[in-house]
Amino acid sequence: MVKLWRCSMVGLALLVCLSASLVQAEYVKYKDPKLPLNIRIKDLMKRMTLDEKIGQMVQIDRTVASLEVMKKYKIGSVLSGGGSVPAHKAPPKVWIDMVNSFQQGSLSTRLGIPMIYGIDAVHGHNNVYNATIFPHNVGLGATRDPELVKRIGAATALEMRATGIPYAFAPCIAVCRDPRWGRCYESYSEDPEIVKAMTELIPGLQGELPRNGRLGAPHPIQKTKVAACAKHYVGDGGTTKGINENNTVIDRHGLLSIHMPGYYESVIKGVSTVMVSYSSWNGLKMHANKELVTGFLKDTLRFRGFVISDWQGIDRITTPEHANYTYSVLTGVNAGIDMIMVPYNYTEFIDTATRLVNEKYIPMSRIDDAVHRILRVKFEMGLFENPLADYSLVDKLGSQEHREVAREAVRKSLVLLKNGNPADDPVLPLPKKAHKILVAGSHADNLGYQCGGWTIEWQGVSGNNHTKGTTILSAIKKTVDPETEVVFQENPDVDYVKTGNFSYAIVVVGELPYAETFGDSLNLTIAEPGTNTMWNVCAGVKCVVVVVSGRPVQIEPYVASSDAIVATWLPGTEGQGVADVLFGDYGFTGKLSRTWFKTVDQLPMNVGDKHYDPLWPFGFGLTTEPVKA
Repeated sequence: MVKLWRCSMVGLALLVCLSASLVQAEYVKYKDPKLPLNIRIKDLMKRMTLDEKIGQMVQIDRTVASLEVMKKYKIGSVLSGGGSVPAHKAPPKVWIDMVNSFQQGSLSTRLGIPMIYGIDAVHGHNNVYNATIFPHNVGLGATRDPELVKRIGAATALEMRATGIPYAFAPCIAVCRDPRWGRCYESYSEDPEIVKAMTELIPGLQGELPRNGRLGAPHPIQKTKVAACAKHYVGDGGTTKGINENNTVIDRHGLLSIHMPGYYESVIKGVSTVMVSYSSWNGLKMHANKELVTGFLKDTLRFRGFVISDWQGIDRITTPEHANYTYSVLTGVNAGIDMIMVPYNYTEFIDTATRLVNEKYIPMSRIDDAVHRILRVKFEMGLFENPLADYSLVDKLGSQEHREVAREAVRKSLVLLKNGNPADDPVLPLPKKAHKILVAGSHADNLGYQCGGWTIEWQGVSGNNHTKGTTILSAIKKTVDPETEVVFQENPDVDYVKTGNFSYAIVVVGELPYAETFGDSLNLTIAEPGTNTMWNVCAGVKCVVVVVSGRPVQIEPYVASSDAIVATWLPGTEGQGVADVLFGDYGFTGKLSRTWFKTVDQLPMNVGDKHYDPLWPFGFGLTTEPVKA
C-alpha cells in the first residue's frame, strides 16, 4: 500500500509540473508580433478587467510615478510637464533609467502592458540639458520650408530617443489670429495654408506613412522615431483678444476653413494622437464637445489614433476648476477623450470613472473605444516588442549635425523688415572688417532670452548657464574679422555711443521669456530697457535693430530712427545663424508668416481682412544676396 501511495504521489507531482509548464507555454496572441494588429488588440482586450482598462486611460506626471504606482494602478502613460526633469542638467542615461524604471512597473503587471512616456518637445527636446533648441514655430513659418521642418522633426525624434522617450506633444498646429495670445509663437502662421504645410513635422517625428498604410490611422513607428500629437483641437488660436484658454467666437464655416485644415492634413499623415484644447467654441468647452471630438474628428475625419486631454483639462470643464469632478469625468470621457492627463490626482479619476461605468453613466463601449485606440498606438510603436530604452542613441542629443540643421533654420527664419532709407545704400549685409563695432541690448548675450518659453523650464530661463548654445553676441565675435574690435554694452547712454568712435552698432532687444497665459499681452511692448537702448544707440551711430520676440511687437515708433530692422523671432540655441545672415555669408530670405501691426488698437488684424493697414503685411520680407568672398 505504501509503495502504491508513493507512485500515486509521484504521478500527481508529474501532472502538476506538466500542467504548470503547459500554462507557462500557453500561446498568447497579443504577444505575437506576426499576427495582425486587430487580432492582437482584440485578444488583449478580452483579457482585461475594468480597472486595467481605466488604468490605460490615465496619464500621470513623473513626480508622482514610481514602479509601485505603475504596477498597482496599471497606469497607461507618464509625462514630463514643462521643466519636470529627473535631475538638474540630467544626462541621457539618467532619463533612460527613470523611464525604464516606470516601464518595469508596467511590465510587472498581470498582462504586462507597456506604458508610453510623453513630453513637450515643441522646439526640439526642449526640457533636456544640452538638447538642440530649434526656432519656435513662428520663425519656422517664416522659412516657408516644409522639408526643413520635416528634418527638424527627425532630429527631435532622435534626441528624444536618446533619452528613452517615445512620445512628443507636438506639433502645435494652432492658427494664431491675434498676437496678444501668449502661445502665438507656438503657431506657424495666421494663414491656415502655411500651418497645413508645416504638418510635415509629423512624418519627421513619426516616419513616413507606409505605401499600403490606411489614411487616418497610426502606422508603425521605428526605434529612431516617436509618436506625434497634433494640438490643440480646435480653435485655440482664435480666442477673443487672444486670451489663453478663452472663447473662440466663430461660425462653423470659419472654424472649419481657418482652424481645422491642419487637422485634416495631420490625420491624413497618420498622426498618432490629438490633444484637445482648453479653449471653448462659441461658449462650449472643447473638452466637453462631443460633436467635434467624436462626431467630427473620429467619425467624419476617421481619425484612428487616441485623443488626449490637456494638463488637468477635464477639471477645467467647470468654473471654478474642479468644482464638480464627477460631471467633468462624465462629460470629458463621453465627449470622446481617450487618455486623461491627470498629472497628480489619478486615484480620484480612477475611482470616479469606475463608479460612472458601474452605474452605467459611461457606457462600456466608450471605455473599449478608448482602450482600443491607446493599445493600437502602443502596438504600432513596437512597445510590446521593445518596451525598454537602451543607451545606443545617447550621442544624438545635441549632436553637431542637429545643431547645423537648427542653424540653417535660424538663417531661413530671419525676416529683414528695413534695410536703410530709400535714398541711401543698404545697411545689410554688414562688413566684417571694421575699426570698432558696438553690440548692445538685453538679448545680445542671453541664451535663455534667445530661446524663449518652453526651454529647460516651462516659462523659459534667463542667462547662459542652463544649457549649451551660441549667443548672438558670441556669434558676432566669431564672425567678424579678427582685427575688428567688438564692444558689448548692454544699455549704453547717448554720450558713450557718440564718443565711442564706432563704425556701426547692432542692438539686440525683445521680449522676456513666457509661456501660455503668462504671455498674454494687451500692449505687446519690447521689454525695458530695450526701447531706451534703441533710442540711445540709434541716435549716436548707424544701427541695426535685431528683435528677439515670439510675435510682432510694438516697434512703429522706432522705425524711422533705426537704419535696419531684423525680426529673428525666438531662434533657439544656434545664434550663429543670425550672424551668418547679418554679415552676408547667406542672404535674407524669410517672409512674414504674421501681419505686423502699427498699433495694438488694430488687433486682431489678419491678411484678407476688410480694413487691412499693417506696418508690414503678411508675406513681407526684404532679400539680400550673399557676399562673395
